[in-house]
Amino acid sequence: MAAYVIAQIDVTDPETFKEYQAQVPATIAAFGGEYIVRGGEQVALEGTAPSSRTVVLRFPDMATAQAWYASPEYAKPLAIRMASAKGTLFVVDGVD
Repeated sequence: MAAYVIAQIDVTDPETFKEYQAQVPATIAAFGGEYIVRGGEQVALEGTAPSSRTVVLRFPDMATAQAWYASPEYAKPLAIRMASAKGTLFVVDGVD
């Protein structure tokens, strides 16, 4: 069953964050992941739309999504993201 990593990110250092954006796609692809949402306009249907950037990634399953996040391949980009943005990142199971 597919799993989805959902991130709400507030970029605090745009120039440094560009380094993260350049490095992270290869790490996602290496684990069979893909971008579903990468920023873009957000329109509230109920409540208030978040002011942060929203990213959604799809991975083959929960274990693979967690392995990507904990991987040596993602460690360097993760450090860059932590230095240039703050936010929330979590993974949820999809439905078959």
